Amino acid sequence: VQLQASGGGLVQAGDSLRLSCAASGGLYSGFAWGWFRQTPEKEREFVAYIRRSGESIHSAVADSVKGRFSITRDNAENTMYLQMNSLKPEDSAIYFCAAQSRYAGSVYSHHNYDYWGQGTLVTVSS
Repeated sequence: VQLQASGGGLVQAGDSLRLSCAASGGLYSGFAWGWFRQTPEKEREFVAYIRRSGESIHSAVADSVKGRFSITRDNAENTMYLQMNSLKPEDSAIYFCAAQSRYAGSVYSHHNYDYWGQGTLVTVSS
């Protein structure tokens, strides 16, 4: 399984970006896919996750991005998206997509994800 993240860039505060994460290889949609971000000053932090449970979709975003970011997934395309609106300078980070290969505890911890994309840089200028 390989994950390929894309869509980062340099934008101004208030702008929007949409990150994509394309998966090659089989990934079960019942396991969590997630977005995390990291800066040199901080440990990798949770941004959002999504997974299917039966006919329902479960998802959540971090409090720091609630109301501005949303996560979706196209199972047919095996691609996950992170729509980021009203971007702030503090959103600047390298964004990583990740996926679990099993039910592995909290979906909010990066330690519980098995597959990782290479990261895409988001820079928000003030």
